[in-house]
Order: sequence, then C-alpha cells, then structure tokens
Amino acid sequence: MTDATGSFPRTRFFAAPHALTSEVRICFLFLILVFPIRYSFAAEVLLTPLEDRVRVTIDDKHFTDYIFRGHLKPILFPILGPGQVPMTRSWPIIDGIAEEPHDHPHHESLWFTHGKVNGIDFWAHQQGAHGEPAPKTLQTKNAKIHNGPEGMLEVENDWVASDGVVVCSDQRTIRFGIDGDARFIDFSIVLMAHHNPVIFGDTKEGTMAMRVHPSLQLTESNGSKGAAGHATNSEGLIDKDIWGKRAAWVDYSGPIDGKTMGIAIFDAPSNLRHPTTWHARDYGLVTANPFGLHDFENAPEEAGNYTIPKGETLQLAYRFLFHSGTTKDATIAARYAAWAARLNAKRVE
Repeated sequence: MTDATGSFPRTRFFAAPHALTSEVRICFLFLILVFPIRYSFAAEVLLTPLEDRVRVTIDDKHFTDYIFRGHLKPILFPILGPGQVPMTRSWPIIDGIAEEPHDHPHHESLWFTHGKVNGIDFWAHQQGAHGEPAPKTLQTKNAKIHNGPEGMLEVENDWVASDGVVVCSDQRTIRFGIDGDARFIDFSIVLMAHHNPVIFGDTKEGTMAMRVHPSLQLTESNGSKGAAGHATNSEGLIDKDIWGKRAAWVDYSGPIDGKTMGIAIFDAPSNLRHPTTWHARDYGLVTANPFGLHDFENAPEEAGNYTIPKGETLQLAYRFLFHSGTTKDATIAARYAAWAARLNAKRVE
C-alpha cells in the first residue's frame, strides 16, 4: 500500500527499554549487529513530474531527469553517480563547460533511437531535403510514476516522420534504484508496429545509447581534455577492440573529478541477438545495437534488418549501472550474472 504521495511507507518499531525482556534485548542486539548494511542502504526513490521532465531523486539526492520535451527524442540528463559525480557529457544540453568535446550534437547523455526505421533516420536529427522538420519521438500520454525502494516510470511515444506520419510507437518502463553502493537505470522498451510492418534497418547508427563523461573517453577528441578512460567487455576485450564485438556487457571506467568511476551497460539475455553487438567508440559513444551486422561483422548489406510484423512487438531491456571503482573493483561480471539470473527467473514464473 502506498501513501498519498505514492511512496511506500516505512515501518518503524519502537519499544520502551524497560518493557523488553532480556531475551528480546539480546535478539534485537543480534539483528542490529548482523544486518546493519541491509537496512542502512534502504533507499527512497522519488519521481516528481515537472513541466518538461520527471525528476528522480534517491534519498533526497538528485539522480537524473527524464526529459520528454524540448529535444527530438526523450533523454535522461543529468545522470549523477555515487557521490553526485556527473557521469555523461553535458554538451549540447548545457554549453560552456570547459574541456568538453563539441561533436555529434545528437549524442544527448542517454537515449534510445535508431538510424534506419522503415528507411527513416531517427538518429541524426537531420531536416528533410526541402526543409521538412527532422523525424522525432513524441510522448503521447502523461507518464505514470511509482515511488518506493525503486522508482518506476511508464511512458508511451510515437516515432513521427518528417511528413507527420507515425512510423511506430513504443512503451517504456524505466526503473531507478541502488545496487549496493551503485545506482542503476533499468530501461525496458516495447517497440510496436500498430499500422504497418516496421523494419529496423542494418546500420551502426543506433540504438540503446549513451555518451559518457569526457574523462571516461579512451582518447581525446574535438577539444576534449583529460580523457583517461578504459573499456572492458564480458569477453575480456579492452578499449578499441570492443567496437562491433558481441558481449553481454560493456564497462567504461576512469577518473572523474578525482574519483575513479564507471558505467556498465548490461544486455538482457532475452534480447534480440543476445549477446548484442556494440557501437562503442573511443570518443565516448557507447551503444548496444543488435541491428548493425554489416558494419560490425562484415555481414552482407541488410543482413541485420529486423522486421516487426504489423500488430506485433519487439521488446528490449538493458541496465545502466553507475558505480565507483574500476570494472574489477565494482565486480561487474558478478553483478551482471545476478541481474541476468533475476530476469530469467521472472520469465519462468
């Protein structure tokens, strides 16, 4: 049961010391000594609807905003990791931050879109040849929000071409919470072909995407300074060698503001073509893209095309884990295994 704010009330137990027997006192002391960590890390996640976004806080600290207005697709920005450390590039959402690279203005923090949907480019934000508006993703209903130990956001969107035609629709369920000392975003999306078949085309330009903080870049680019990141994937490949390769997860880590931080992206075992291929660049773009097989694996052109028949859907799910420490310090492999096991258990319930 939730209270008037939609939050799950916390249960508190109090008893006067003189009312407790010695056996009960010993039992309480045992519980406090054995289980302090579990209860000290219980989080309260609050989602607050604002005019153009939904703000997410964890224990009254800003985590992120889901911004659904003012951009050509919904984005999550800022994203603040443990210790309130910024985890993604700020430009072009915020300008004037020193030593940030100014390239690829369509790379906006964290987002989901694709560069070839029935032949239409929803990735690059380009206007039509005759000045038509760029294709865009528009929220169609007010978001549903749920607060508690985990926050949850449910939204629906239309993918609208330059001529105003709805190409496809989606339903997103986004969860926010903590995993030990890390913060996470679970991003699940159902792509729907309501009116016609929808073809997600074979291109590297997509799909579940993030532009990491410039300090996590592997190399400097376009005016950036301070790049000192390293990338690792589930197969043991590192840095530039992870591009285009299949992996269950990818992790970028490095120093941000004097602290070693990292971002892991997990690909759900149930996802199309799992383990997915990764459009993971040395300049900080990281995307899980199961469609770009021609570019990634030198497959024949359009080999990666995937058609959603009219009236059917495609569901994809990912976790973004924002952690302190290196890939090894944060036990990313073990955390992925635990997350995947929970997902698999839910599927067979």
